[in-house]
Amino acid sequence: MGQMSVRDVRQRWPEAEKALARDGEVVVTRDGKPVARLVPYEATARVRPRFDPSAHQQWLRRFWSGKPPQPSTDELLLQDREDG
Repeated sequence: MGQMSVRDVRQRWPEAEKALARDGEVVVTRDGKPVARLVPYEATARVRPRFDPSAHQQWLRRFWSGKPPQPSTDELLLQDREDG
């Protein structure tokens, strides 16, 4: 674990980066007291499944089963235009 002051991190970033790679962690201090901890960034690769239209269609059927049919957007627009 490396230790650097805020000023050192600002002015000597390449050294801070090397210390981070070497030690895996750098404690940043201000007036000799720890204020932050630098750790390497670890990207989390979240793999999304590909969109499957047939599975989505099945989900829609399950979701809407038993519910009364709602008017379509076209019907609602026509109704709104007639009222206005």
